[in-house]
Amino acid sequence: MHGPDHARPGYPAGMELVGLVLAAGGGRRYGMAKALVAYRGQPLVRHAVRVAAEGGCARTLVVVGAEADRVRAAAPELAFVDNPEWATGMASSLRAGLAALAGTPATAALVLLVDMPGVTPAAIARVAAHASPGALVMGGYGARRGHPVLLGRDRWAGVAASATGDHGARDYLRTHAGELTVVDVADVADDTDVDTPEALARFA
Repeated sequence: MHGPDHARPGYPAGMELVGLVLAAGGGRRYGMAKALVAYRGQPLVRHAVRVAAEGGCARTLVVVGAEADRVRAAAPELAFVDNPEWATGMASSLRAGLAALAGTPATAALVLLVDMPGVTPAAIARVAAHASPGALVMGGYGARRGHPVLLGRDRWAGVAASATGDHGARDYLRTHAGELTVVDVADVADDTDVDTPEALARFA
């Protein structure tokens, strides 16, 4: 594990970047919790954590809710935090994850959704290069903004306070648009979420 004095190459020395994988959803449209969906021989949750690590995250925390016991059993080596309010939407998972990180030395959180297998380590590394306590960064896809999302520690309380339903950090990002950095990742990533087996097949 890389602590703050051993930051991985790609982002400033002295920073501790932690991945935050939101994996609590029930996957109603998919027919099962997407954290457990098999992708390239492993569950999507394990794939997401591996990508975060390869992109430069010193460690990664996974927020679970639906099928939490099964997700933990499928990847017992991962670090988890429970979101008992997962059914209320993604915002509750973001709040749970940020609350868990608040008691750690983490400088910034790199937020990923478990059902976006097209987000690559290269995209994470580009965004991670901007890690700082005040970071507010999104991946850019042409005129659209998307994942990964980098939230510096100084942003966490504001993000948590404004997060509702399935909006996640969206409201905070909108109201702080003038402070937002957008990093182009369209050539190395696709942040389409996989809501059906057919959608996942595109990334096989």
